[in-house]
Amino acid sequence: MAYSKAEHFEEKDIVIARFAKALSHPARVAIIRLLSKQEACYCGDLVNELPIAQATVSQHLKELKDSGLIDGEITPPKVKYCINRQNYELAKIYFKELFK
Repeated sequence: MAYSKAEHFEEKDIVIARFAKALSHPARVAIIRLLSKQEACYCGDLVNELPIAQATVSQHLKELKDSGLIDGEITPPKVKYCINRQNYELAKIYFKELFK
Protein backbone atom coordinates (compact mmCIF):
# COMPACT_ATOMS: atom_id res chain seq x y z
CA MET A 1 0.00 0.00 0.00
CA ALA A 2 1.32 3.42 -0.96
CA TYR A 3 1.94 5.90 1.82
CA SER A 4 1.40 9.59 1.10
CA LYS A 5 3.84 12.00 2.62
CA ALA A 6 1.89 15.06 1.55
CA GLU A 7 1.64 16.23 5.14
CA HIS A 8 5.39 16.91 5.05
CA PHE A 9 4.91 19.73 2.52
CA GLU A 10 3.67 23.29 2.86
CA GLU A 11 -0.09 23.75 2.59
CA LYS A 12 0.40 26.04 -0.42
CA ASP A 13 2.30 23.28 -2.25
CA ILE A 14 -0.40 20.73 -1.49
CA VAL A 15 -3.11 23.07 -2.77
CA ILE A 16 -1.30 23.94 -5.99
CA ALA A 17 -0.59 20.25 -6.62
CA ARG A 18 -4.33 19.52 -6.23
CA PHE A 19 -5.17 22.29 -8.72
CA ALA A 20 -2.47 21.11 -11.14
CA LYS A 21 -3.74 17.54 -11.00
CA ALA A 22 -7.27 18.75 -11.74
CA LEU A 23 -5.94 20.66 -14.76
CA SER A 24 -3.88 17.74 -16.07
CA HIS A 25 -6.31 16.91 -18.88
CA PRO A 26 -7.08 19.17 -21.87
CA ALA A 27 -10.84 18.63 -21.45
CA ARG A 28 -10.65 20.01 -17.90
CA VAL A 29 -8.67 23.01 -19.09
CA ALA A 30 -11.34 23.60 -21.74
CA ILE A 31 -14.10 23.31 -19.14
CA ILE A 32 -12.38 25.86 -16.89
CA ARG A 33 -11.93 28.17 -19.87
CA LEU A 34 -15.62 27.89 -20.79
CA LEU A 35 -16.86 28.36 -17.22
CA SER A 36 -14.56 31.31 -16.56
CA LYS A 37 -16.27 33.25 -19.36
CA GLN A 38 -19.74 33.01 -17.85
CA GLU A 39 -21.60 33.11 -14.58
CA ALA A 40 -22.75 29.46 -14.71
CA CYS A 41 -23.38 26.66 -17.17
CA TYR A 42 -25.41 23.46 -17.26
CA CYS A 43 -23.68 20.15 -17.88
CA GLY A 44 -25.63 19.66 -21.11
CA ASP A 45 -24.36 22.98 -22.45
CA LEU A 46 -20.78 21.89 -21.78
CA VAL A 47 -21.44 18.60 -23.58
CA ASN A 48 -22.52 20.60 -26.63
CA GLU A 49 -19.27 22.60 -26.56
CA LEU A 50 -16.82 19.73 -26.08
CA PRO A 51 -15.93 16.85 -28.44
CA ILE A 52 -16.45 14.17 -25.77
CA ALA A 53 -19.36 12.12 -24.46
CA GLN A 54 -21.65 13.32 -21.69
CA ALA A 55 -20.42 10.65 -19.27
CA THR A 56 -16.83 11.76 -19.86
CA VAL A 57 -17.73 15.42 -19.34
CA SER A 58 -19.39 14.43 -16.06
CA GLN A 59 -16.24 12.62 -14.92
CA HIS A 60 -14.11 15.67 -15.69
CA LEU A 61 -16.57 17.95 -13.89
CA LYS A 62 -16.32 15.70 -10.84
CA GLU A 63 -12.51 15.98 -10.82
CA LEU A 64 -12.69 19.76 -11.10
CA LYS A 65 -15.33 19.95 -8.37
CA ASP A 66 -13.32 17.67 -6.07
CA SER A 67 -10.30 19.96 -6.50
CA GLY A 68 -12.37 22.97 -5.48
CA LEU A 69 -11.93 24.83 -8.77
CA ILE A 70 -15.64 24.62 -9.63
CA ASP A 71 -18.91 24.32 -7.76
CA GLY A 72 -22.01 22.39 -8.79
CA GLU A 73 -25.60 23.13 -7.88
CA ILE A 74 -28.33 20.59 -8.46
CA THR A 75 -31.44 22.15 -9.97
CA PRO A 76 -33.45 19.06 -10.97
CA PRO A 77 -33.26 17.64 -13.51
CA LYS A 78 -30.02 19.48 -14.33
CA VAL A 79 -26.75 20.30 -12.61
CA LYS A 80 -25.42 23.83 -12.97
CA TYR A 81 -21.68 24.44 -12.66
CA CYS A 82 -19.69 27.59 -12.06
CA ILE A 83 -16.15 28.64 -11.23
CA ASN A 84 -15.35 28.72 -7.53
CA ARG A 85 -14.08 32.31 -7.72
CA GLN A 86 -12.14 32.16 -4.45
CA ASN A 87 -10.15 29.05 -5.43
CA TYR A 88 -9.82 30.25 -9.03
CA GLU A 89 -8.14 33.44 -7.82
CA LEU A 90 -6.00 31.44 -5.39
CA ALA A 91 -4.88 29.14 -8.23
CA LYS A 92 -3.95 32.16 -10.36
CA ILE A 93 -1.84 33.60 -7.53
CA TYR A 94 -0.14 30.30 -6.70
CA PHE A 95 0.67 29.46 -10.34
CA LYS A 96 1.97 32.98 -10.95
CA GLU A 97 4.25 32.66 -7.88
CA LEU A 98 5.44 29.25 -9.02
CA PHE A 99 6.37 30.39 -12.53
CA LYS A 100 7.86 33.81 -11.77
